[in-house]
Amino acid sequence: MSANAAAIVLGIETSCDETGVGVVRMRADGHVELLADEVASSVDEHARFGGVVPEVASRAHLEAMVPTVQRAMTVANVKESDVDAVAVTAGPGLAGALLVGVAAAKAYATAWGVPLYGVNHLSAHVAVDTLEHGPLPGPALALLVSGGHSSLLEVDDLAGPVTQLGATIDDAAGEAFDKIARVLGLPFPGGPYIDRAAREGDPEAIAFPRGLTGPRDPAYDFSFAGLKTAVARWVENEERVGRSIPVADVAASFQEAVADVLTAKTVRAARDKGVDQLVIGGGVAANSRLRSMAEQRCADAGIHLRVPRPKLCTDNGAMVAALGSHLLAANVPESSLDIPANPGLFVSEIVMP
Repeated sequence: MSANAAAIVLGIETSCDETGVGVVRMRADGHVELLADEVASSVDEHARFGGVVPEVASRAHLEAMVPTVQRAMTVANVKESDVDAVAVTAGPGLAGALLVGVAAAKAYATAWGVPLYGVNHLSAHVAVDTLEHGPLPGPALALLVSGGHSSLLEVDDLAGPVTQLGATIDDAAGEAFDKIARVLGLPFPGGPYIDRAAREGDPEAIAFPRGLTGPRDPAYDFSFAGLKTAVARWVENEERVGRSIPVADVAASFQEAVADVLTAKTVRAARDKGVDQLVIGGGVAANSRLRSMAEQRCADAGIHLRVPRPKLCTDNGAMVAALGSHLLAANVPESSLDIPANPGLFVSEIVMP
C-alpha cells in the first residue's frame, strides 16, 4: 500500500443518462469504503422516446452536475480540501454525455489542486464490487452486461491490463431487454419490467433461440439480435391470427434465453482459463434470473461468484471513484488535463494518460 492509503476520491459518471457522483475512502488495509453514492437520473425524460436521446442526456447532465456533486460531498461529510483525487468516466459512452463529465472533472481537479484520472467505464463496473466484497482476488473473470455492453473480461489487477475475451457483435443484452419490452408494450427501461413480468410466466413456454452457441461459433462472443427478432416475429404471428399475447410467458422465455447464453459462455471461459473468481456487473446484473442462474452454475463449477447489490450494478459515480482509488493507491500516473472524452475507448485502456 502506498502513501496514498486512506485517500479520498470523488468519482463522476456521465456515460449515458445518469449523472452519478460517488465519494470513497481507500483504507490502510486496502479496503475501499463508500462514503456517498448520489445519482440524478434523466430516464423519465427519455421514456417517451422509448430510448436514450443523447442531446437530452447531455443537457440533463449539465443541469444536474453541480447539485449532485454538492449533495455527494454533504452526504460523505467531506470538504473540498479533503479530496485527494478526482476520477471521471472518459469512455466508452455517448460523446456529448461523456464530455460534460470530463469537463466538470477537469474543473474540480484544477480548482482543488488534485490529480485527475480519466478512467474506463467497463473497468469501473468491475471495481465497484470491491465496495461490497472487498479486494478482488486475481486473476478473475468479469461479465459486464448493460444497455450498451455485453463483455467478458479477464482481469489480473484492477490497476493493470484487462483482456477482452468476448463481446457482443450486435445488440447488447440490455438493449435487447429494452426492445422486447417495447414489443410487449412494457415501459422503458425494459429490464426491470421484463424481470417483474417474467416472475408470473413459464421460462419454458416458448423455445427462443440461443445466439452464437453452435460448435463453430465464437466461444466467448455474444449476439442477441437474432433472439430479439425471433421474439418480435413470434409476437407478430400471434397477433396476426388474433391470439392474445401471454406477456408473462414471453418475458420469462426471453429472459431465460439471455441468462442461459450469458452464464453458459462465462462458465465455459472460466473453465478454459482455469479461473475460479467471477464478477458480474452492469445494469443487467440486477436481473433476478441472471443472478440466480449464475449462482447455481458457478456453484456447480466451483467458481466463486461476486455480484454487487443491484444499486451498484447500474451506472453510478461510486464505481468510478472506486477505480480511481485503486489507481491512486497503485501510484498509476494521473491523466493530463487535456484528455478528451473518448466514446470508443477500448476496454484494455484502464486510464487515459
